[in-house]
Amino acid sequence: MGKTKFIIPFLVVVVFLGLSSIFVVDEREKALVLQFGQIKDVKEEPGLAFKIPFIQEVVRYDDRILSLDTDTIEVTPSDDRRLVVDAFARYRINDVVQFRQAVGVGGLAVAENRLSSVLNAQIREVLGADQVTSDTILSEDRRELMRRIQRQSQLSAQGLGLDVVDVRLKQTNLPEQNLDATFARMRAEREREAADEIARGNEAAQRVRALADRTVTETLSDAEREAQVIRGEADAERSAIYAAAYGADQEFYSFYRSLEAYEKALQGSNSSMVMTPDSEFFDYLRSGTPDQ
Repeated sequence: MGKTKFIIPFLVVVVFLGLSSIFVVDEREKALVLQFGQIKDVKEEPGLAFKIPFIQEVVRYDDRILSLDTDTIEVTPSDDRRLVVDAFARYRINDVVQFRQAVGVGGLAVAENRLSSVLNAQIREVLGADQVTSDTILSEDRRELMRRIQRQSQLSAQGLGLDVVDVRLKQTNLPEQNLDATFARMRAEREREAADEIARGNEAAQRVRALADRTVTETLSDAEREAQVIRGEADAERSAIYAAAYGADQEFYSFYRSLEAYEKALQGSNSSMVMTPDSEFFDYLRSGTPDQ
């Protein structure tokens, strides 16, 4: 009974010390074993690990890809049109030892504060370069700009033990005080372009109308010339027919010509003529021959 009194507390202490010396490293994290603030071991593989109870402690860091939103800042591209931009970055802790040495006990809060400063500095540098305009930033070329920001931020973040995986611009807007002026300038540019297009359209329309008028005039002239030729040929043929008819039978020719004269003179329902009854015009309306 007396031995039992000492064995049970001893076993409890042993179990407690044993459990205190074991820790589990999750697959989503990395761990550092510290002894009086100094790094004694690095645990990057998941599974069970050991430490000295009460003397050593375990500090865990997330091994997943993390996100960071930057503050909104103003940048001035080479065309002096200020823009308001903000971005987000995706990063991970690449070197946990270097990370601990860089940020100390501050952990992710200190790291993200420093990384945010790095990102803002690189955003200002890249977007404010000589060859970069606001149109470039607002176009599809911004992808290359984001890659440049990511590469340069990666170089600066290596001292923190971080790996900058990606950088994206979330917002790219004009400052409020510049919006009205910018919209007015854009409207004026669009109106000028519209006026130029209208002027070019009117000029083209005038050329088309002039060409059409000339074509119509030439067509009518050609048609009138051909009509005159046809009428001349028809008159010549008619005269030839009349001459042949006159030569074949003069009396019949005179009779036919008199009928044409009657037809032309007595057109309409209310035509009237005043002449003497013995006029030669009525020779073929009398009975008998014109001589009678």
